[in-house]
Amino acid sequence: MSRIGREEIVLEPNVEISVSNKNLVTIKGPLGELRQQVDPEIKVEVDGKRVRLTRLTETKEAKAAHGLYRSLLNNMAVGVTKGFSKSLVINGVGYKVAQQGNDIVLNVGLSHQVVVKAKPGIKLSCPTALEIKVTGANKQEVGQMAAEIRAVKKVEPYHLYGIRYSDEVVVKKQGKTTGKK
Repeated sequence: MSRIGREEIVLEPNVEISVSNKNLVTIKGPLGELRQQVDPEIKVEVDGKRVRLTRLTETKEAKAAHGLYRSLLNNMAVGVTKGFSKSLVINGVGYKVAQQGNDIVLNVGLSHQVVVKAKPGIKLSCPTALEIKVTGANKQEVGQMAAEIRAVKKVEPYHLYGIRYSDEVVVKKQGKTTGKK
């Protein structure tokens, strides 16, 4: 049995879960509501505030999906209570970010300003002129939004100018040297 899949998910007291007859799991909490369609080979059992996933068959696909769906449901439970966040840092001469309503405006060395619009369920904020914080209940959407912002201007390895995750390590390359000895 999957080590991840056999662990129970313990829900917070303010979280509600419901499972439809078509294996559609809905989790509601203080930060919103998330839904996930679960594979028919996986059975979702709710016992009060504990959720357990079991396999109905022992096929290779069911074994692979067992841990996956347990992780997805656990991320949903964490997301509707605590939420997820990603931080990005901007580095460069004249580079900055500004908040404009729910959206952010990036000045990152391009000939124009880049306006990044927040997706539904995602909150973009700028604690400083060189930081971006992406928060939301859905872990996948938070990561996707952060990746799209990072893709506007990836870090170049010679001066380290660009947008990177706050915990990302970028190795600086050595520039060209002269032929003098």
